[in-house]
Amino acid sequence: MTNNTLFDQEDPFGLPPAPEKTKPNAPPEYTVSELSHKLKRVIEDGFSFVRVRGEVSKVTVAKSGHLYTALKDDAAVLDAICWKGTVGSLGLKPEEGMEVVCTGRLTTYPGRSNYQLIIETMELAGQGALLKMLEERKKKLAAEGLFDPARKKPIPFLPNVIGVITSPTGAVIRDIMHRLDERFPRRVLLWPVMVQGQGAAAQVAAAIAGFNAIPKDSQLRPDVLIVARGGGSLEDLMPFNDEIVVRAAAASKIPLISAVGHETDTTLIDYASDLRAPTPTAAAEKAVPVRAEIRAWVLECQKRMFVSAQRLMQQHQTHLQGLGRGLGDPKRLLEHSMQKLDSLSGRLDMGLQSWLDRRTAQVNQLAAKISLSALRQKIGDAERHIRNFAERLVNTEGKILKDRQQKLANLSALLESLSFKGVLARGYSVVKDAKGNIVSSVKQAVAEKDVLIVFHDGEAEATVKKQV
Repeated sequence: MTNNTLFDQEDPFGLPPAPEKTKPNAPPEYTVSELSHKLKRVIEDGFSFVRVRGEVSKVTVAKSGHLYTALKDDAAVLDAICWKGTVGSLGLKPEEGMEVVCTGRLTTYPGRSNYQLIIETMELAGQGALLKMLEERKKKLAAEGLFDPARKKPIPFLPNVIGVITSPTGAVIRDIMHRLDERFPRRVLLWPVMVQGQGAAAQVAAAIAGFNAIPKDSQLRPDVLIVARGGGSLEDLMPFNDEIVVRAAAASKIPLISAVGHETDTTLIDYASDLRAPTPTAAAEKAVPVRAEIRAWVLECQKRMFVSAQRLMQQHQTHLQGLGRGLGDPKRLLEHSMQKLDSLSGRLDMGLQSWLDRRTAQVNQLAAKISLSALRQKIGDAERHIRNFAERLVNTEGKILKDRQQKLANLSALLESLSFKGVLARGYSVVKDAKGNIVSSVKQAVAEKDVLIVFHDGEAEATVKKQV
């Protein structure tokens, strides 16, 4: 092998020639954005509809209303997004740890070079996950006191109006009406709602709130509410496990009876309601009594009252008869009393005359003791006594008045010596500004310039030129 074959003679360092920039069999060249968009199209075309099962993780709701979360299993994590318009129609509220099955499409987010699932529907994965979610929700609501027995209201004995919240086309409303007609017909107001499926929970909660919004003085306001539906699977009864329905039942001011499913079915509204009925028919039985039984009870009470009244009257009659036998002849008792009355009347006349005689004798004795000369002497003594007091009063009044005048004159002289004019008379004066305020300093006088000087015998205007 020669040197010519080993080295490129055109390169002074003997390096092999550089490869060409492009070759016919080289892959195409992409920018990062071009490759990201191409991957996005490939993934969206290949996974435009998928169902993914996994455990919910990191649930976040943005201010825009979009929901961001992730689905995970033992080996992988898949980011997921549910747009704001779809969140309200999911039918359940995603919570961390909840196992769900999501339906949607895969896409990519080039800004972070990752792929994610756009969720369109979400449902719990299996009955076990449903029961787990319900148990956790039950504990949460119980901790808030929504199931506290102390807050439950009594069911009225005989309501005038019964509000029923159920489907208008099912057998439930017919069973309730039939049972009410058999026991005690009452006025029934039906609020038609969906009892299963998407939107059912919101309708039931709105119906409870709507009945409570009727004014209390309205004849249409129910005295008791019945929330009812027939039996079904756990998934069918899920609207009555929804948190908004449970809170609406707990907040109801009207007593509420829950009758959801069969006797073995239990939903969360049963814990929040004031009374739970095993079936809708049983709810009607608990809402009203049996009219025939009430009528029989009233008749029985009437009969017992009549018998008791008769027995009481007989007892009083027997008692009066016994008292009458022991009383004796009333005429004889009156004879004794009349004789006693006559005796007392005679003694009264005699006593009154005797009293008048004694009082007359006393007056005569007092009249004999009265003497005109003695009376005149007492009057003269009284007049002299009064004149004496009058003279003393006049002398005392003059002396007091003179003392008060002398004291007033002394105070006047003292006041005059201490008065404002007295000070001015001793050669002092007062300086005032144009507003009549006293000028108390040289600076203030210079600032005012035009001032008024007050003497004891008048006032004079002056102008201040400068401070000496």
